Amino acid sequence: MRTILTGLALVGLALCSADGSAAGAAGPSPELIAYGKALVEAGDCAGCHTADPAKPFAGGKRIDTPFGAIYAPNLTPDRDTGIGGWTDADFTRALRTGIAPDGSNYYPAFPYPYFTKMTKDDTLAIRAYLGTLAPVASRNKPPELRWPFGYRGLMRLWNAMYFKPGLFEPDQTKSAAWNRGGYLVTGLGHCGACHTPKNYFGADREAQALSGNEVGGWFAPRLDGAARTGLKSWSEADITEYLQSGRNAKSHAGGPMAEVVVNSTSKMSDADGRAIATYLKSLPPARRETIVTPPDAAEMKAGQAVYARLCVACHEADGTGSPRIYPPLPGNALLQSVNPSSTLRIILDGAHTVTTPRAPNTGEMPAYAKQLSDGEIAAVTNYIRNSWGNAGPLVTPAQVAKARKEQP
Repeated sequence: MRTILTGLALVGLALCSADGSAAGAAGPSPELIAYGKALVEAGDCAGCHTADPAKPFAGGKRIDTPFGAIYAPNLTPDRDTGIGGWTDADFTRALRTGIAPDGSNYYPAFPYPYFTKMTKDDTLAIRAYLGTLAPVASRNKPPELRWPFGYRGLMRLWNAMYFKPGLFEPDQTKSAAWNRGGYLVTGLGHCGACHTPKNYFGADREAQALSGNEVGGWFAPRLDGAARTGLKSWSEADITEYLQSGRNAKSHAGGPMAEVVVNSTSKMSDADGRAIATYLKSLPPARRETIVTPPDAAEMKAGQAVYARLCVACHEADGTGSPRIYPPLPGNALLQSVNPSSTLRIILDGAHTVTTPRAPNTGEMPAYAKQLSDGEIAAVTNYIRNSWGNAGPLVTPAQVAKARKEQP
């Protein structure tokens, strides 16, 4: 679930100073380092802070936001360009309040509004693990934000309006698994960074938490209990399997979420995966689903012709596909989302089934950007979004053209 203002986005952390470790002069214990590594994976820190796989956590990865680009900083313990000179207090303050050691403010593309919920022990465990990384000399790149967003001083006002510091507060009426899941979803995992709609200033619309949001040309779908476009039809086992393997009998991970599965959720413990599922299944719909007017008969006929020619071999005439290899289309929540961005990206660019240790077999869908016109893609999209009991708002050729221009 993770990531960026565009799934996945961390913009400034740090760890381990050269003058001492989180566990004192003797250095952190192997158990603390292992726990910190698990937390770093749960937070998908590598997803944003690794531009070059040969230099993990050395930063430099470009993170596009609605306000311009930000480059993730170096988290290795290099003293000059990384975080090797940071103290425990520096690290904890950065992670939980978004303030750098020099007193400047980070931008909320670094999800400190979520990390503020983390315990101090967990932040220091993360610090312990990051301190074991090989130091890499890699200077942080300045942000490329549109005026006036490049003035960091504006973040003081943003924080006053939208930042609510404070630890995750367990609900004593809920189970330990529910509270663990809430801690991961709303804190360390920062799922809302992608899945919660944002206001004009990039802050979460808290009343619509986890009800879906467009990120980098993709749509991060609803994680609440909406019947058609959310997780109401998913069981806890379905959610757990999806997090662990990137697929289940109802859907496959694609786009930024596929990266989150590979780098983060597939590496979580079974207990944490189940805890997230327990928490998500408890969420009621945060907003009403859109009332859908079905496409007219001509549009459906045109879409069916494209589907019969190009899609039926894998997805079957009834859309059932081959679960866990070719995802089923009937009842597919993402397919029916009010925002069709993810569906259009897959049709235009093709898709590769994510592979994980639990699900190593691959699957592939070809790209149709060159083969189909905007009108044909709109028609087949409308057909699959409104067949077999599905209901999705009409997609126009103009929307396809816009998505085509955003093609990587």
